[in-house]
Amino acid sequence: MKRREFIACLLVAASLRQARAQQPAKVHRIAIVTVAIPIADMTETSSFPYYRAFFQELRRFGYIEGRNLIVERYSVERPTVELAGDVLRSKPDVILAITNRWVKLLKPLAATIPIIGMTADPVGSGFVASLAHPGGNITGVSVDAGPEIEAKRLELLKEAFPQASRLGVLNAQYGRSPSWERIQEAAQRLGLVLLPHRLEGTLQETEYRRFFDVIAQEHADSIYVGIEPESLVSRRLIVELAEKNRLPAIYPYRQYVQAGGLMAYSFDFVELWAPMAGCIAQILNGASPGDIPIYQATKFQLVINVKAANAIGLTVPPTLLARADEVIE
Repeated sequence: MKRREFIACLLVAASLRQARAQQPAKVHRIAIVTVAIPIADMTETSSFPYYRAFFQELRRFGYIEGRNLIVERYSVERPTVELAGDVLRSKPDVILAITNRWVKLLKPLAATIPIIGMTADPVGSGFVASLAHPGGNITGVSVDAGPEIEAKRLELLKEAFPQASRLGVLNAQYGRSPSWERIQEAAQRLGLVLLPHRLEGTLQETEYRRFFDVIAQEHADSIYVGIEPESLVSRRLIVELAEKNRLPAIYPYRQYVQAGGLMAYSFDFVELWAPMAGCIAQILNGASPGDIPIYQATKFQLVINVKAANAIGLTVPPTLLARADEVIE
């Protein structure tokens, strides 16, 4: 090759490299769909530490909102087919779906869009084939640690309050969720009668007050609070009503105890949100969601509020306090 031609090739190669460097990075679009969480709190500067952990983990993988990532946010009291249509029309590369309700709604509508779900019992709910090999277009994290988690919560409540016999279950899926049989079996073994009343309609203050009035008429002496995100948002009201009715309560999330509730046996939210960011990064890098194993909660903590116990005249056994990961005085 002549020197002049060689120099020309070098100039062309340099021009191509410069052109590639000047091309903007590909911008990806994700949709976050959840229930009853303020959209303003679904950011990297959120008051919720798990949202901060999620966006910080995305940043660590090189995906930064406003630079190479567009984030669409949807939060409603009750997911609908119409809203699911809005989500799909935004043409996201990945959908992050929080709660079984959203995943159940989206599964038949978004067969070609990867879905990262935060769900309870994803296999039993029919979302994936197995935790190790989900198959299809859904993966994500599971917020339970297998069938023993409901029984464990009931056992802890019974240990804190051995006199418990008539249990109110604050759960919109009473009698209908995949885990319901496990709750029934654990209650029967512990000598607990489950009161047949569930949350109905829109989960707002009037419905929570109606529920507590009904179980008071049924002589409930304790309460088990389910995992609905709407209830988490209304946790201060629920804690207030439980105390007003002098009901020992077991909660699924530590936020209830921080709001003044008696006790919670809960997974670590932050532990689960970081892996979801990792799933999104893998998919944006070309991985198939069906090949990404479902991440299952491994860290559970028992948190007890002694002040809340004193408020309802309950003395928590010292042996249970000694086993608690955190005691709030």
